[in-house]
Amino acid sequence: MNDSVQTTPEERLESLADNLREQFEAKGCEISSALGEITMQVPREQLLETANQLHDDELFQFTQVIDVCGVDYANYGESEWVTKDASATGFGRGVDKKGLQAGESGADRFAVVYHLLSPSLNHRLRLKVFVETEHPIVDSVINVWNSADWFEREAFDMYGILFKGHPDLRRILTDYGFVGHPLRKDFPLSGHVEMRYDPEQQRVIYQPVSIPPRTQMPRVIRDDIRPLAQEPEE
Repeated sequence: MNDSVQTTPEERLESLADNLREQFEAKGCEISSALGEITMQVPREQLLETANQLHDDELFQFTQVIDVCGVDYANYGESEWVTKDASATGFGRGVDKKGLQAGESGADRFAVVYHLLSPSLNHRLRLKVFVETEHPIVDSVINVWNSADWFEREAFDMYGILFKGHPDLRRILTDYGFVGHPLRKDFPLSGHVEMRYDPEQQRVIYQPVSIPPRTQMPRVIRDDIRPLAQEPEE
């Protein structure tokens, strides 16, 4: 018979948040919880120390990293099209903050987000680290969570975020001649270059993109899309 005290998921979440605040708030970390999830924003220079403690401390035991991804907060919270019912409260636009414009300099445009799992304690945690816009670089966590290897390469490829100490930081989804980072907000929809097979040179070549840029957002609102009733013929 198990005599352990049963706790609800909400109580376990609150207990984890309290432990995180006790251990990390003095180090400049910000802990918040919403919708059953905890997010901890970590100062960039504290990342490795924080990651090691989260991994090794018996209170946390976050021995797995589920995902590492980049985020571009340019134009954060802004809608790209105007409709009658457009607002900043719907799913995918549920924010009030307006971030940097794409291409604008600032300290809070790019972030790296880590999703951690503690299998033994059944806890999950989201870490968020902001990096500099002009030189986005942060320490690699491979020595803490080895599975972060390809995740960090993807964030480098898609966002141009550098991971200091990564043993093999190179593109993983685009090819070596690709120009730019596709998931940045200021990356053109059609890209910078295109490739094709040249029959004369008998090889694949790159050339300036020939697709004209266009906005892929709906701008026409129709109240009723059903076809109009046909007038009876006389």
